[in-house]
Amino acid sequence: MKGTKFLISFLILSISTQVVAQTNSAGISAKDALQRLVEGNLRFVQGKSIRPNQSVERVKEVSKKQNPFATIVGCSDSRVPNEIIFDQGLGDLFILRTAGQVSTYASWGSIEFSVAVLGVNLIVVLGHTSCGAVGAACKADDVPGHIIALTNSIKPAAEKVKHMEGDYLDNAVKANVAFQVVSLRKLDPILSKYYNKGQLQIVGAVYDLETGKVNYLSEEYISTITK
Repeated sequence: MKGTKFLISFLILSISTQVVAQTNSAGISAKDALQRLVEGNLRFVQGKSIRPNQSVERVKEVSKKQNPFATIVGCSDSRVPNEIIFDQGLGDLFILRTAGQVSTYASWGSIEFSVAVLGVNLIVVLGHTSCGAVGAACKADDVPGHIIALTNSIKPAAEKVKHMEGDYLDNAVKANVAFQVVSLRKLDPILSKYYNKGQLQIVGAVYDLETGKVNYLSEEYISTITK
């Protein structure tokens, strides 16, 4: 009896999840979501932020449900507050932040939740200039505690650009984002399925700490640097 009840509950949850995803997906395309981010960042850079969806009414509205239009996989750095740099408000962005925007199982599950349950059609992997986590991975020095888990995840990208022309750290930051984009595009079972069907876009970008501008990586760069 308990097994039957569990099965029925599971089926109801699965159906509800599919319905929510389909409903939200119809709300805003990946192209439109990206355009909203680009326009919001432009307002921020120009000092013309409108700070949308930050009213008391909005607080009450999103208390009942959330319907973010994009997922940001970003760095924990205090200088890169996502809602501010993209000029968005409550309920607009689904955000995951770790040093060096390194993703592990809990992060993957959260990202999958945003896509499969909340219906997000756009994921932006957002790195930033002068990233301390990437800088640590570029050095041969040992790091204390669990920080090594972060640097070990970033080292393949750092090694890839070690002998390239230009600033080593800047190159490593970009490469790290590109590697993470490709990793998420291939992540089974959910993200890869949605991405390969064209129902999900996963792009990479780097935030400039000095200018406040978000610069997006080209597909040519991502494919070239991750070969």
